[in-house]
Amino acid sequence: MEELKYHYKYPHPSVTTDSVIFGFDGVGLNVLLVRRGIEPYQGCWAFPGGFLQMDETVEEGAARELQEETGLRQAYMNQFHVYSDPQRDPRERVITVAFYALVRISEVKGGDDAAEACWFPITEVPRLAFDHDRILRDALQALQRNIHFEPVGFELLPAKFTMAQLQHLYEAILGVQFDRRNFYNKMLRLGILTSLGERVASQKGKDAYLYSFNPDNYVAMKRKGFRLEF
Repeated sequence: MEELKYHYKYPHPSVTTDSVIFGFDGVGLNVLLVRRGIEPYQGCWAFPGGFLQMDETVEEGAARELQEETGLRQAYMNQFHVYSDPQRDPRERVITVAFYALVRISEVKGGDDAAEACWFPITEVPRLAFDHDRILRDALQALQRNIHFEPVGFELLPAKFTMAQLQHLYEAILGVQFDRRNFYNKMLRLGILTSLGERVASQKGKDAYLYSFNPDNYVAMKRKGFRLEF
């Protein structure tokens, strides 16, 4: 085989992408895991991911893997870290670029590679393959940081949601509990919610108003140095 011009003939690492896929079931935060069918770590749970193809960027590779595992062609994705420990993969030298993705659980249909995919509550995640336990911790910390600056939580909610659903989501992500009245008043004062004038029966038997996210007001607030404080 003819050697390629400018071909780097010395040993060099492979590159993968791994995606921590978060979903919200109305009560708690969940993460999508896939069971590995081959060694290493055969039978263990891990994040969807795979080796980067030669003709794609890491963003394209992560999006491809997301579609293969969930059937979703579009989702909010954020690159949060690169993992390069030389011993992280027993097969060979592998560097992985990690993303977290926010999806609506109801929209996940399952793709060609999702036969062994399952949602786990964030509090019930089993021991993971490779260094994915660390990746999960880092992903959750990145999500908790970003929720103060970006409206990332709304990617996990249905298009129409109640204030109680929004409060439960923020509590699940941040691991805290808010006073109901204070949370409602703060969110309404921000101006990033639109009241739809519709109501739905709540678990407590009372009708709850439905809201939607107002991206235009959010962009305007962002220009003013928006930060969501609790």
